[in-house]
Amino acid sequence: MRRPRISTNLAVSLDGKISPAGGLPSGWTSRADHARLLDLRRNADALLVGRGTLEADNMTLTAPGSSPLRCVVSRSGAFRPEHPLFYTPGGAVHLLVGNDGDAPVIPGATIHRGDLAEFLRILADDLRIERLHCEGGGELIRELADLDVIDEFHLTVAAHALFGGTGAVTPTGIPAAFLKASRTFELASIERVDGADECFLSYRRTRPDSPQWLPSVS
Repeated sequence: MRRPRISTNLAVSLDGKISPAGGLPSGWTSRADHARLLDLRRNADALLVGRGTLEADNMTLTAPGSSPLRCVVSRSGAFRPEHPLFYTPGGAVHLLVGNDGDAPVIPGATIHRGDLAEFLRILADDLRIERLHCEGGGELIRELADLDVIDEFHLTVAAHALFGGTGAVTPTGIPAAFLKASRTFELASIERVDGADECFLSYRRTRPDSPQWLPSVS
């Protein structure tokens, strides 16, 4: 499958959850984590989030000094035209809506219909995106993992938080919903944040030498 090189970035609690029951607004991690988030955005040609994450964190998907494309996925297409994303200067906005979704007309936003795999091909072939960076949520990252298209996985482990709960969302969705097959990653770097009880981890996907896997855009 022709696609960009894909990275993800999430903050997780000590017990591996991305949010407690009822959700949690952005800003629960340190300033150093926010600075890291912006660095990862600046190194991307396009950013990707699910609509639920966009709404929960009131995201505008901007990156100071850079203008990556801003891409949002929603099966239903239930976007709010008044959302700040559509009024904040930045990269062009591309919305992926399921074939059965009913998206409103939003001036300046390009709407695509279909599945995630086809959207990744469009990003690579039609929009010439080489580096795509995803910031969640768990369901979207789960879909990327099912497609086996994640090349880099960046985590901020926030040891100051313990969310708990058997139904709490993890980086790949709800616990016990296993992937079709395990994905193997190697630790590329680790950095402890002084005074923040946080640790930055970066992983690279290690892939079997298989002729069925096509390399990403280089």
